[in-house]
Amino acid sequence: MDFNKYIHAVGTGPKGNRNLSFDESKDMMEQILNQSVHSEQIAAFLLGWRLKPETTDEFKGAVEVCDSFITNTTIKNSIELGYPFDGKAKNPYIFPLVAKVLQKFELNIVICGDKLTPAKGGVTVKEICSSIELNSNAHYFDRTNFFKEMHNLSEIRMRLGLRTGLNTIEKLPRVANSEFAITGVFHKPYVKKYIEIFAHRYKRFALIQGNEGTPELFSKCRLWITNDNTVEEFKINPEFYGINYTKSKETISLEESINQLNNPSNEYLKLAKLNAAVYMFIADKAKSIDEAFEKLN
Repeated sequence: MDFNKYIHAVGTGPKGNRNLSFDESKDMMEQILNQSVHSEQIAAFLLGWRLKPETTDEFKGAVEVCDSFITNTTIKNSIELGYPFDGKAKNPYIFPLVAKVLQKFELNIVICGDKLTPAKGGVTVKEICSSIELNSNAHYFDRTNFFKEMHNLSEIRMRLGLRTGLNTIEKLPRVANSEFAITGVFHKPYVKKYIEIFAHRYKRFALIQGNEGTPELFSKCRLWITNDNTVEEFKINPEFYGINYTKSKETISLEESINQLNNPSNEYLKLAKLNAAVYMFIADKAKSIDEAFEKLN
């Protein structure tokens, strides 16, 4: 179908805009991933789509097409951690330490990475995984290898310089066919949208108000877990577990992020255990976060 039809649907203003159907969204996404239209058209659509804004059906159609392009490698007993591709700007990553804690419980973690995308400009998962040796139960997938079509859009996206709908749909590619998954969410209104898009793809799916939009718990937050079409909300406070970690407010470099992983403080190690306890609970390795944290200690 003529791609300009989709640009017109999202780029003519409040009175002229309309939502795309599920099938239109599939066709739109396929043309974007194949880059069978000009880069200017792709950028124009992504900007208009973001401002319209995107609907759940549109996201579902786009995700279904993405699935058809992805090369999967099954990792059993795994939980997929959905990280944003714009990095972390002010705090180090914690997943390499979490993997070490989880190894004796035979729970694998799956992480995906690629080149930087807009708009945070932080340290990326790819940079971390390229700089340190991960535990054997931490499985890093580079998008260059399993989803090159999305990777090939990186330059267009960086030129646009803004977050788009791709930032939402790319976080959970289900590359390892994991039964469990968790990703970060900034605002509570997005919880319902993420659940509608992704929950049916997993046995148990979780959302957390994680640090910088990641699935990493650094401070008091909320956790939502879907199970059998129900959603439970949990409040988590690290202080309850005797953890007094202070988040950074300064921009962090790759070198400093690596240094904190190689030389973690006691509080940072305890925080890694709490994150591990959350993942164990999501993956049915414990009946509660409290029980999981006790097992880890």
